[in-house]
Amino acid sequence: MNLYAARVRVNRVTTPGPSVTQARRRAPARQGTLREHNLALVLRHVLDAPAAPPSRAEVATATGLTRGAVSALVDLLIGARLVAELPPTATARAGRPAVPLVPARGTVVALGAEVNVDYVGVRALDLAGDVLAHTVEDGDFRHSDPAAVLARLARLVGRVRAAVPSDARTAGLCLALPGLVDRVTGPLRLAPNLGWRDVDVAALLTAHPEVDGLTVRLANEADLAARAEVRAGVAGDSFLYVSGEVGIGAALVLDGEVFAGRHGWGGELGHTVVDPRGPRCTCGASGCLEQYAGKDALLRAAGRDVEDPVDALLAAAAAGDEGAARALVSGGEALGLALANVVNLVDVERVVLGGIYAPLAPWLAEAVTAQLRTRVLSAPWARAQVGVAAGGAHAAMTGAALVVLRAVADDPSAWLPPAP
Repeated sequence: MNLYAARVRVNRVTTPGPSVTQARRRAPARQGTLREHNLALVLRHVLDAPAAPPSRAEVATATGLTRGAVSALVDLLIGARLVAELPPTATARAGRPAVPLVPARGTVVALGAEVNVDYVGVRALDLAGDVLAHTVEDGDFRHSDPAAVLARLARLVGRVRAAVPSDARTAGLCLALPGLVDRVTGPLRLAPNLGWRDVDVAALLTAHPEVDGLTVRLANEADLAARAEVRAGVAGDSFLYVSGEVGIGAALVLDGEVFAGRHGWGGELGHTVVDPRGPRCTCGASGCLEQYAGKDALLRAAGRDVEDPVDALLAAAAAGDEGAARALVSGGEALGLALANVVNLVDVERVVLGGIYAPLAPWLAEAVTAQLRTRVLSAPWARAQVGVAAGGAHAAMTGAALVVLRAVADDPSAWLPPAP
């Protein structure tokens, strides 16, 4: 499992000042610091192994450390229940069989949570990437009370924590939010569809006993979903991820890293302008993309209630409902128009449709592609490809949990048992 692909800039709101990793980079390489660095190096190699689990000898070759040093470090990681050994396997070379090393299962748990306009949820992942528990509750959180919604989320956190192995250690929680998360100063600045502005989400959340004591991080939901997409390994390491829900978020991934902008506010694709004379948006402007291609907009254009599930819209279009089909094609054209502007600006060759756009892709992709081919200046030489997200349902929760697991991999020494 690649914990390091698509490094999302998150806001760790419960611990002020520089991160452990940043402080370590600035500190002299004392012996203890060197051991911590090498522990992280070895653990990352085990966690990120792309194919067969590596042996101690293979880790030594890949990292440049001696076999003796790697063996000692691996023993520490096994003692910390971060790494586990598989049964020995025979090798073509003479000597003892190789012992494959894998991420430990069910010992360290990361919580990924999400608040979106029509659901809240929590997912627990372990170091091996296994989902140990997951729960989602639907609701209508348009113009909602942050305290009430976060109290509901806290109850879900408690439910998920109760469902994981009793001896597992919880590494922390990362919360995905549909709006501007200020990674410099802390709060959620604005989530237009929730109706939240300048909300100290972490303070409200950690006031509940189910969350008290956990390190809480915040990040934009599209950025986190893009991280899950990189982990899936289908889209490559450079692409534009589009997250369709009631709002529309996007994340630009370049060489495996999410580019979020100076404050972490990049990717608000839904509030780019399609028609300045268009309908008024929840953000206060007029003619924003989400008023043409967001979930509510698509349902309204098809003559359906905004409470209807996307599956109903998809089924209606497949059954020959002309209104539903027309709404999807029109939404796809608006989405493609906005995406063409982005592609012209940033020069990316792949667009990945996620969120509700993944199941709707058979109806949207052709219209999106047509706009990209017509409006992108470089299209005759490098046509942007439109693909479907492979990160799975509620990808932002997976990406959020991966952020927490990456923090464990950055500082495995914190998980070592106390010296006797």
